[in-house]
Amino acid sequence: MGLLPLPRKAMEHLPVEVIGNILSRLGAARDVVIASSTCRKWREAWRNHLHTLTFNSNDWPLYHELTRSRLEIIVTQTIFQTNGLQCLSIMMDDVDEFSAAPVIAWLMYTRETLRELHYNVRTTPNINILEICGRQRLEVLALAHNTITGVEPSYQKFPCLRSLSLSYVSVSALDLSIFLTACPKVEVLSLISLDIVMSDPHASMELSTNSLKDIYVEAISLDKIILEADSLEKLQLKDCTLEVFELVSKGKLRLLKIDDVSVIHLDIGESAENLEIVDVSNFTIMWSKFHHMIAKSSKLRRLRLWAVVFDDDDEVVDIETISACFPQLTHLSLSYELREAVIQYGLQGSFQLENVVVLELGWTVISDLFSQWVAGLLERCPNLRKLVIHGVVSETKTHEECQTLAKFTSFIVRLMKKYLKIDVQFEYE
Repeated sequence: MGLLPLPRKAMEHLPVEVIGNILSRLGAARDVVIASSTCRKWREAWRNHLHTLTFNSNDWPLYHELTRSRLEIIVTQTIFQTNGLQCLSIMMDDVDEFSAAPVIAWLMYTRETLRELHYNVRTTPNINILEICGRQRLEVLALAHNTITGVEPSYQKFPCLRSLSLSYVSVSALDLSIFLTACPKVEVLSLISLDIVMSDPHASMELSTNSLKDIYVEAISLDKIILEADSLEKLQLKDCTLEVFELVSKGKLRLLKIDDVSVIHLDIGESAENLEIVDVSNFTIMWSKFHHMIAKSSKLRRLRLWAVVFDDDDEVVDIETISACFPQLTHLSLSYELREAVIQYGLQGSFQLENVVVLELGWTVISDLFSQWVAGLLERCPNLRKLVIHGVVSETKTHEECQTLAKFTSFIVRLMKKYLKIDVQFEYE
């Protein structure tokens, strides 16, 4: 049932603070300006009670048609008619560079009340965001397409910052390390496509923080990263090329996610005891070594090994060992190349995955072995509620491939007559 529009009289009696909240939920600057022109009361709410304002070049096609000076005037006039902004988002990635002077004016005007700043603006010359916004009450800072240089932790301190995101930012390993120490309360850190400047081509990047709980690292290439984070709970690595990644922590890690990462040495130390989720995809893995790393994760509930390639062709994921080491496992997802040894040795023993309720299995090249694998795992999951089959079906299929897929379909139909209580789903790509 849809919400009915408020009667006109009810709208007239809304407190200006409530109107300010309504305008803040609109977000986009153009929409806020249009809505605030309704009447004098709404203009007052815009000036004195608006707390969120967003300039995004994707929100309004006309942004791309305006000259740089005209756009700077519009943004300046809009911001300067507000008081007490708490969240400012200026996302002008695909608009020409701005002059530094008006951008500095925007930030200087709002910095004392800002709690969140999302900043993606190219300026000539580059401006030092840390110098302008340091020692204020920012809690969320997201920077993109900028340069960070010469960090001074005594002056550019962020005492209230809890979330920091850096995307396509040029920064030296030393400045990034110092910047992190200048944020004593930061809990969430996102590093995407950074241009890391190293004084020594073989030097490592060392990051140390006592407050960090969640880190996401994407599209970064380095020889070595050492992360010392005693309170870390979530570690996510994506599309990275590293020789060494070392985590020094105190065992609070709950989530480990690795996607399309090339790393020679991965070490999470003694951080595995409280792991609840391990998600590894598009990754070359040495199973014996990887299993040893997470073997103490007795609280593990979700294990995903997807599109993994084994470093040794003779390696086999021993499902019995998984059953013994991870008794609380409820979700199991597996997809890797199947060989006779996988069926013969991977499913040997009389083990049971008692608590597994969701099983996801996938193939890239279907064969008769996949049917045997599915049947073998179903027998060992007595309390299974949901089975999801993932497969890759090529556009051009040979007659043999069509026959194999048809045989598998018939096999599944017959097999599931034994497991009527299991919900079966197919996801093909």
